[in-house]
Amino acid sequence: MTRKPANITFSPTDLRLLRIFQAVVRHEGFAAAQDELGLTPGTISNHITHLETRFGVRLCERGRRGFSLTADGVRIHEAGESLLRSVENFASIVGSVRGELAGTVHLGTVDAMHTNDEAPLDRAIAKFSGLAPKVMLHVEIASPQDLLQRLLDGRYSVILTPTADPHPSVVSIPLYDEEQRLYCGKNHPLYDIAGELSLAAVRKQPYVGRTYMQGLNNDRDSGFDHRAMTSHMEAIAILIKSGRYLGYLPVHFAQPFVERLEMTSLLDHELSYNDTFSLVLRKDERNRATMLLSRCLQEELGKNASAL
Repeated sequence: MTRKPANITFSPTDLRLLRIFQAVVRHEGFAAAQDELGLTPGTISNHITHLETRFGVRLCERGRRGFSLTADGVRIHEAGESLLRSVENFASIVGSVRGELAGTVHLGTVDAMHTNDEAPLDRAIAKFSGLAPKVMLHVEIASPQDLLQRLLDGRYSVILTPTADPHPSVVSIPLYDEEQRLYCGKNHPLYDIAGELSLAAVRKQPYVGRTYMQGLNNDRDSGFDHRAMTSHMEAIAILIKSGRYLGYLPVHFAQPFVERLEMTSLLDHELSYNDTFSLVLRKDERNRATMLLSRCLQEELGKNASAL
């Protein structure tokens, strides 16, 4: 067992090793983290071993059974997220004192955004980059549950999400609505009779639900025969195209599949609905770069959105 050192004095090397460890945790393994880090799995393993020696604890298990954090590793990971967030905020404050925007901003959003011409996320990012060229922008895609959790624990600075019931410690600003329709694939039994269906017949079919809607009191996801679950639109599209499941997709995302006759929507008048996407950030957020990104998102994506 590694002997625990009497104390720890952080150096730039320790912070670099800690960032490598955080990347490995995010990707759940050495090999999966190599693209982000630009390092081989062997080099990453050596760095983690060095970090374990510095801290005097074993951080993770790796081997044939796969990657997993130890109990000590979980605590170090959580503390490391807080520490690195503080370092980034400090860099931002120093930049503010010098009259410039600097530091790092973490934006989290759901998938299937790129096909929505009415919510040009790319244009908002271009505006932000032009106004704050020295800020490091991290963009990650996650499920609505993970987006909110990572915002609360400090991993994300701001999120864009359809979550309807945010936490009391955050501020949520509605930006735009996104129409959702129920689809079936061309190999599904209902495809050729889509115009002759009853609601009862549709609800009897195997259905792919969204994990973040479980437990919510709503009529959108209830009444269907749930046979598959996922939190990502790409996965829903694959399951629909299999011809075995019905599922909801954003209209803009499904449109190419519809045009290629790979999908068709069902009972639009009865079953379609709108998801409201909101900009969400912590109420105590004061980072100037984060606030600037939030304003850019409001200006480009928002319709009658109130200013921060």
